[in-house]
Amino acid sequence: MIQLIVTFFGAGLLRPASGTWGSLAALPFVWVLHVLGGPWALAVAIVVVFLVGLWATGIHTANTGVEDPSEVVIDEVVGMWIAMLPVSIGAAAAGAEILALYPGWIAAFLLFRIFDILKPGPARWADNRDDALGVMLDDVFAGIFAAVVTLLLAAGSHLVLMG
Repeated sequence: MIQLIVTFFGAGLLRPASGTWGSLAALPFVWVLHVLGGPWALAVAIVVVFLVGLWATGIHTANTGVEDPSEVVIDEVVGMWIAMLPVSIGAAAAGAEILALYPGWIAAFLLFRIFDILKPGPARWADNRDDALGVMLDDVFAGIFAAVVTLLLAAGSHLVLMG
């Protein structure tokens, strides 16, 4: 069970770039959660999966003796879902199908991967913690950064299209 959680059903075992695979595997679940309950379902899932991921990552890292194993991608799932939250909120607010906001999907994915790799500011601090909370938090921060920039890009594109 721990292995299924931390690898997000095996996505973390794919090579190369297991983090990218984990981020991609998270995307269909954004659609499902949005369809089932809109942004609220996605927000609740973020919190629940963060807590379950924190628990499972703690056990996995203790069992393997590796502080941040590459197969652990549940943190990418949480971060990707955070990055996608503005897209879900925008679709719900506009009464639009979430897939119609595909530029937001692309932006959120690319921005999350960039921030996850670069680890600016608090993401670097979290990554340097060398514990399960750090494993999870660096992607939370990357997801927040990606969400903010995705939101700014959406606002900018609407200003250009309407102005």
